Amino acid sequence: MIELKGISKVYPDGTEALREVSFDMSQGRSCSIIGPSGCGKTTLLFILSGILKPSKGKAMIEGKEVVSPSKEVALILQDYGLFPWKTVYENVALGLEIRSHSVKSRISKKERKRIVLSLLQDLGLKGFENHYPKQLSGGMQQRIGFARALALNPKILLMDEPLSSLDALTRETLQNFLLALWKNNRMTMLLVTHNIEEAVFLGEKIIVLSSRPGSVVKIIENHKVGDDNYRNTEDFLEKCRAVRRSIEGGVT
Repeated sequence: MIELKGISKVYPDGTEALREVSFDMSQGRSCSIIGPSGCGKTTLLFILSGILKPSKGKAMIEGKEVVSPSKEVALILQDYGLFPWKTVYENVALGLEIRSHSVKSRISKKERKRIVLSLLQDLGLKGFENHYPKQLSGGMQQRIGFARALALNPKILLMDEPLSSLDALTRETLQNFLLALWKNNRMTMLLVTHNIEEAVFLGEKIIVLSSRPGSVVKIIENHKVGDDNYRNTEDFLEKCRAVRRSIEGGVT
């Protein structure tokens, strides 16, 4: 489904963000990417989403090289990406409205409303349709971001530290939500995070990157992902220790 072949990225100012990054993941799998600050994790997501082009190597999705953004891929950013002047309903419906202008992807107003209201119900946002983002908590704002991405029914969900600004309890609640979303929908999910426990709880495969320029230090298989009680097991703690050792080994 996703394959990265020798991805390197050097920015115009000479900053080398990534060096020879290669890994793959199958359709319907979940993957966490973790490493020190500035190691190119976000750059990697932007390349996969088609926003950036690599300086070297290829990013492939379903056997095709990524050269531009795709409607099959949704990207959720750390700052939620919400428009403060739009209501909850309008923010969630935005992508659908944009897509409805395409002849090939035209979606009726009635169908857009059905999709948005169903997602708001599923994400615990029913009754807040006419509220504005500033009136809601950080956790609720992040759920709006998730709803907007999910409204487009993507095959691949890319997330750039989507929970990093939340308090511990809200963060854990949304981690549980993401786990349930992945188990129920089996969409391909790629998460960038600085949090070791989050990487282990949500990633079937954990990609550990070195300090900049980011390169793959280790790929850790994490087959017990999917158990709601995983956090409370010795296996979880041992996997966290393994990830921590790999990160420390890749810092220079």
